[in-house]
Amino acid sequence: MQSLRFTALENLSGVDLKIRPEQLNGNKITEVFGSNVFAGKVVRENLSDEAYKSLMNSIKSGTKIDRKMSEQIASGLKQWAMKKGVTHYTHWFQPLTGTTAEKHDSFFTLKGDGSALETFDGDALVQQEPDASSFPNGGLRATFEARGYTAWDPSSPPFILEQGHGKTLCIPTIFVAYTGESLDYKAPLLKALSALDKAAVDVCNYFDKNVTKVTATLGWEQEYFLVDESLANARPDLVMCGRTVVGHAPSKGQQLEDHYFGSIPERAYSFMRDFEEESYKLGIPLRTRHNEVAPSQFECAPIFEEVNIAVDHNSLLMDVMTKVAKRHKLRVLLHEKPFAGINGSGKHNNWSMATDTGVNLLAPGKTPKTNLMFLTFFVNTIKAVHDYADLLRASIASPSNDFRLGANEAPPAIISVFSGKYLYDVLQEVKTRVNNKFDEQDEAILKLDLHRHIPELLLDNTDRNRTSPFAFTGNKFEFRAVGSSANCASAMTVLNTIVAKTLANFKIEVDALIEKGEKKEIAIMQTLRKYIVDSEKVLFEGDGYSEEWEKEAEKRGLANVKTTPKALDAYVTDKATKLFTEVGIYNEKELHARHEILLEDYVKKVQIEARVIGDLATNTILPSAINYLNSLITNINGLKGIGLGDNAVKAQTQIAAKIAEHINVISENVQAMIEARKVANKVTDSRQKAIDYCDKIKPYFDVIRYHADKLEFLVDDKQWALPKYRELLFLR
Repeated sequence: MQSLRFTALENLSGVDLKIRPEQLNGNKITEVFGSNVFAGKVVRENLSDEAYKSLMNSIKSGTKIDRKMSEQIASGLKQWAMKKGVTHYTHWFQPLTGTTAEKHDSFFTLKGDGSALETFDGDALVQQEPDASSFPNGGLRATFEARGYTAWDPSSPPFILEQGHGKTLCIPTIFVAYTGESLDYKAPLLKALSALDKAAVDVCNYFDKNVTKVTATLGWEQEYFLVDESLANARPDLVMCGRTVVGHAPSKGQQLEDHYFGSIPERAYSFMRDFEEESYKLGIPLRTRHNEVAPSQFECAPIFEEVNIAVDHNSLLMDVMTKVAKRHKLRVLLHEKPFAGINGSGKHNNWSMATDTGVNLLAPGKTPKTNLMFLTFFVNTIKAVHDYADLLRASIASPSNDFRLGANEAPPAIISVFSGKYLYDVLQEVKTRVNNKFDEQDEAILKLDLHRHIPELLLDNTDRNRTSPFAFTGNKFEFRAVGSSANCASAMTVLNTIVAKTLANFKIEVDALIEKGEKKEIAIMQTLRKYIVDSEKVLFEGDGYSEEWEKEAEKRGLANVKTTPKALDAYVTDKATKLFTEVGIYNEKELHARHEILLEDYVKKVQIEARVIGDLATNTILPSAINYLNSLITNINGLKGIGLGDNAVKAQTQIAAKIAEHINVISENVQAMIEARKVANKVTDSRQKAIDYCDKIKPYFDVIRYHADKLEFLVDDKQWALPKYRELLFLR
């Protein structure tokens, strides 16, 4: 019987590269953009003036929409959706599973007399009650306590999701327990964004009293791999784990550096055009596409948006890419490290803050006042990263990202900040005045030469440091350590919370100096100077991939937590509890619940990988190797049977001995791993169980893989059942 591998290889030649040759049907992107989104002109056309003003006011100020208005909005929304052929609606939310969730209900209902009716009222728009017991809750809910609520988020517009011939109206919502605790990514993020808005406005008012709102912005960069669907289906590890747990390195990988920014392969290009069209209709403002460093690796990125919308769009994009890939007979791999030996995938989060007066708070200005405002937010962000580096590390911790962090294509687990030469010089100049009192006149600020340095800091005038996990890149900070499969909300909730807290503290300290008689600008500079000194150890301008940096970071007292179970400890420290409860993001119960959920997730994913590795070794790899070994033994005995001596079968004998050795080592380690798993499964403490899976079970992965890959190299290609790296990465 032919293996799935060779069946898949035969199917490759039958791929249709012109599945949807005219995706945009001759239209401009601007003509289809947002066509499936209830936003902008569409809202105005389908709502009364009263309902429209109520919705816009809620979006801008967060005020509650009353029942009467929700009824009118629901009616207009249903009218718009049904005109576009929608029959069902769903509350679309982001539970702590790491995926999106939806439960579809139809507009259809029956009246008392049995006649059919389409209905969608304000209650259905504002709130639904999905079963909360089957989602991760970290002990917040007992299994028999099923009630949970999804509640409409007016700031994120409803959209129509097309799948096959069906259309569903999706209403972005938060997801909370019956008792009020958040069970999703969105609710804490919204709280963090609100906290940042308030704290940032208070500080902005030192410089401009007209600022009444500050919006955090995000531009993510989504990296991913594309492989043929048939080849992927022939790899149980890709199907079950999203990554290859075995695989010998191909002769050619990425060493020629010929894939990055190269010509996009036709099959990938067809897929890109297709998912981009779907994204445009959903209002996702994709701007760029290109080949990434590794073979079969690609990237797309949008225009910056408000953080909450950007997070929703990224979660939606990952769903869209996965669905569209199927009609192209492709598989999208979002795992951070699907292939060993080549670059993994990240999701760089480019973050900034903008005022309602049109100012990017992380963009240098043209006057001393605007430069001082820029420097204030720049330094406060660095201080936040310094003070809460452990939480930033926890926010990007996952079993899949552990494979990527610290490799030669990703930042290390050490959290540091790259500021760039010009700003580093400014910070050093401020620092040198630590023991000197500023002059009493405002002109003293100019003596720091801010007017000389900062205007030179144009968008492209600061070099980029690709080895830094948190780098300033001209008018934004780039959080490079976020993993490709992650929900951006995790990192964004922490980042916006810690900056909000730091800005609030900054205002308290500046106000205290002003009350003592210092002039405002002098008080600001004195506090900034203090913050620079306090947080300078987190600044690093060099190679973050180097061993020297690990040693230097240790001397500076910077943490280097390389594994998820221990990185997650940061969520349940007294410091974290104080931060999140004071800012109003999580209560202590919610924090411990999330810690528990993330630990359970780690254990389950490592457990699945252990089972897959054991299964592949026992049912696929060892049988292939044993069959080939038997053929070698038959060959050896046959040659000896016709009178040839040991020297004539020397090569075959050596190969057979190597194969037998690898078989024995794999078998022994699979059994040892199973026994270790049995022991770990008896551990009741979630943290210790996760640590045991990390320290006592995962090490077997590398040992088994090493010997499996050696067998792949030795065994007859025709007898190897799993698609090889050269096929997965280069046949498309």
